Amino acid sequence: MKKISLFIAMSLDGYIADSKGSVNWLVGHGNDDNTDAYSEFVKDIDTVIMGWNTYHQIVTELSPDEWIYSDFATYVVTHNPQISSDKIYFTNESPVKLIRKLREENGKGIWICGGANLIQQLVQEDIIDCYYITVIPTILGSGIRLFEKTDHEIKLRLLKTQSYNGMTDLIYIKR
Repeated sequence: MKKISLFIAMSLDGYIADSKGSVNWLVGHGNDDNTDAYSEFVKDIDTVIMGWNTYHQIVTELSPDEWIYSDFATYVVTHNPQISSDKIYFTNESPVKLIRKLREENGKGIWICGGANLIQQLVQEDIIDCYYITVIPTILGSGIRLFEKTDHEIKLRLLKTQSYNGMTDLIYIKR
């Protein structure tokens, strides 16, 4: 079965976007290291799952001229009808059902890219195998929270940490 991984950054106080939905604060405090956690992570990924807001932010704000995930099959979970392409598939299927179906296919792992609502549904169903969370050295005070309430505890084991440019990567697996 394919491994399901959340790879995301959050502020020190647990937000993945500020109160206006912006992520322009996602930077460290300098260039004291050339660590590239992203390139290492995506070596084991062939599928990306994201919600509509994340997709829309990528194509309108973060990378409007180029689809930055062209090396992967991308599934956008949305209620906005869109025409799929050969690399980007729009679906209104439940993210839990979609991931359960995709994890049975051959290939590499599945990256849960965002956003918060999609992630929270997957956390509630305890479907995420690995949590790769980069803590950014900023306190936002408000915004879009990464984790909300769940009705059960999810026990994790810390696999690895690394720090660079004031940011800290925390890598957990389910125990």
